[in-house]
Amino acid sequence: MRRHIPGLHSGQKDPESSLDGLFLVRVEKAAYRWHGQKPFLEVCFAILAPTCFASRSFSGRLYCTDRALWKLNSFLRDFGYDQELLSRDQVDEKSVLNLMGVVRTSHTVRNGRSYQNLDAFASAAEWDTLSYTPTIPEDGQGDTDGL
Repeated sequence: MRRHIPGLHSGQKDPESSLDGLFLVRVEKAAYRWHGQKPFLEVCFAILAPTCFASRSFSGRLYCTDRALWKLNSFLRDFGYDQELLSRDQVDEKSVLNLMGVVRTSHTVRNGRSYQNLDAFASAAEWDTLSYTPTIPEDGQGDTDGL
């Protein structure tokens, strides 16, 4: 179902199961949820990498308010959403399914509830670059071969 979101141009989790970090993910589910003051797109992601998290999934919210549309737009663009639909300010829930990309997550506890935050996005093609963490030798001097 397509939803028109004018100006287009994190779900509740148990604190023990919250995921913080950088993940290569695929969209498993997406549903627009209308709320009087804060409508949002609820997205469920399946983790593809790092492989130690590959059997897990998590969900988060992308709000559709004027102040938050930049983040929804960033998600759609970085995950390869259909540019024609994007240019018409439309989100088709079925067109979001199976899109892949990178998401950086964190969690927040508010009023005793833990929420998964979707902090940043990147295209799936950037996973190898973003997930690479250079090792620093214990002496702190770095590589001696100049690499």
